Amino acid sequence: MESEGGARFETGEAFYNERMEMNRDITVAVLRAWKGRVDRETPSYLDANAASGVRGVRAALAGYDATLTDRSDEAVELARRNVEENGVDARVLHEDANVAMRRSRYDVVDVDPFGSPIPFADATFNSADSLACFTATDTAPLCGAHDSGVRRYTCRPLNTPYHAEMGLRVLIGALVRTAARYDVAATPVLSHSSDHYKRTYLTLEEGAKVSNETLGGIGFLSHCSDCGAREAHDAANAAVPETDKRDCDCGAERDVAGPLWVGAVREPDFVDDVLEELDEEMGTYDRAKETLRGVRDELDTPTHYDHHEVCKRAGETPSKLDAFLERLRDAGYEATEAHYSGTAFKTDASHDALAKLVAE
Repeated sequence: MESEGGARFETGEAFYNERMEMNRDITVAVLRAWKGRVDRETPSYLDANAASGVRGVRAALAGYDATLTDRSDEAVELARRNVEENGVDARVLHEDANVAMRRSRYDVVDVDPFGSPIPFADATFNSADSLACFTATDTAPLCGAHDSGVRRYTCRPLNTPYHAEMGLRVLIGALVRTAARYDVAATPVLSHSSDHYKRTYLTLEEGAKVSNETLGGIGFLSHCSDCGAREAHDAANAAVPETDKRDCDCGAERDVAGPLWVGAVREPDFVDDVLEELDEEMGTYDRAKETLRGVRDELDTPTHYDHHEVCKRAGETPSKLDAFLERLRDAGYEATEAHYSGTAFKTDASHDALAKLVAE
């Protein structure tokens, strides 16, 4: 018998991924923070891909009316045992998640499949009332390292030095566009790229007008693999239907990625609320806190730089990241660390200004 976040459970074979513990710890903190925003004492929650059932059990322990569903005979049996072990009042359904979501509505729907969540996206936006949570583990297609990203996400991703952020923005962009087809505005309030997965939480609001407004966050990114320059373009001015290349100031051509999400990937006030709901009994408390603080504090720019890669291009030895960011700020630019890695940073400095500063 294993334990996680106050829940006791059997793991079964291939039904429990211990590497996703931080994902679940942050999910519980999100659910606690979100509970006060739902106009009912016990909000409903669907764990659409239950597996061992630990995520749904922890949602029930957090005060949600939880429903768990899986189409695997073994997973359903295991989830039922784990629900009983924890003494929570949660339902376990033996059916495909898309069927369950077409049949009923829930305040919160959580999609955490093996691979891409896109096969569940349409049903999710027909089922979730206020919050939709998605995990994607197919990082290669999302980050442009595999051509299936074009088919799966109706987007052209690029494999860049900021591939972790590229993948997150491809995912959010695909989900926002899917929701808009049903006149649902999906807005990211917390998103992070960790380990082998991307995770985003989207608030939902029905209406054609708000859906159109949310689509304003969709755009394109042009990137030069020669000099590292990049630029965000809104959907109206990206000229992608005519060409998938853009001239770069260095004389090379930039590739264009998109359509993807170029807006903010979180709301700082909500992230603060989630931080308050973390507790030290969580197995990944320290790391989850560090990740959320990084997400909260980083700039909204749609790409990040890698400090070592920038210095390598300039032929310079990397200094300490904190010292380098201070130099950027002293030069009049905004600069923050980014949560994607220990050497990632964001800045509003142009690529040329950044290159000059590194070379000084």
